[in-house]
Amino acid sequence: LAKEGARHSIVDALNNGDWTGKTRVVRVNDWTTHWTYRDVVTVVEGAGPNLDCIMLPKVQDAQQVVALDLLLTQIEKTMGFETGRIGIEAQIENAKGLVNVDAIAAASPRMETIVFGPADFMASINMKSLVVGEQPPGYPADAYHYILMRILMAARAHDLQAIDGPYLQIKNVDGYKDVARRAAALGFDGKWVLHPGQVEAANEVFSPTQDDYDHAELILDAYDWCTSEAGGKKGSAMLGDEMIDEASRKMALVIAGKGRAAGMTRTSKFEIPEA
Repeated sequence: LAKEGARHSIVDALNNGDWTGKTRVVRVNDWTTHWTYRDVVTVVEGAGPNLDCIMLPKVQDAQQVVALDLLLTQIEKTMGFETGRIGIEAQIENAKGLVNVDAIAAASPRMETIVFGPADFMASINMKSLVVGEQPPGYPADAYHYILMRILMAARAHDLQAIDGPYLQIKNVDGYKDVARRAAALGFDGKWVLHPGQVEAANEVFSPTQDDYDHAELILDAYDWCTSEAGGKKGSAMLGDEMIDEASRKMALVIAGKGRAAGMTRTSKFEIPEA
């Protein structure tokens, strides 16, 4: 009864809530339970046009993503919804899922995001820590580096987002920032928040600094100018003491894109160099 009530509450929230500018994702139960089918059917039939993604937890192999894709397609066709519009986010929460993460990433054109689920993952490999996301005592290196990089490589190889999972100590904002900085430094696109107090910390960590944002915009301006007719159509140029080229432009696009998405305003202006 609780599950059924929760499903209908989600449908009501999707249909009647103000979700302007937000991605609407519903996390269903995983395929090892008997609830997944009814979760998906009730939510998608009831609120499909107001839903962006289904998040599937504890994904272990590509077949589980394919099964969700097929179910979504059947519901969309039955209800007359646009076929293929609803995306899938796959959460990696155990060793088997990580081993199969490349196949999972490629399993469906609906795939949009790979999410790390640290708590269940730590349990699945018998990690000796009771604090989710923190380093296990006695291990001098970063116990999560391989896991995060494995997820990130699979995501980037298939043009997907990579999102770090939750930090359960909701009152420890500094701890949240420390763990989030690790994922942000590697290139992750974001991190889950479980409490309103973590939202500001997440936005701070995953947005570029003002200096980095300004520098990225300057690189883009300088590269555009140096490759233009007026700039001599050069393949590279100098920005101060820094040589910039196409690779520099690609890196700058990432930083500038994040700054723009965060609503940042640049505080510097590109000046055409004197001949």
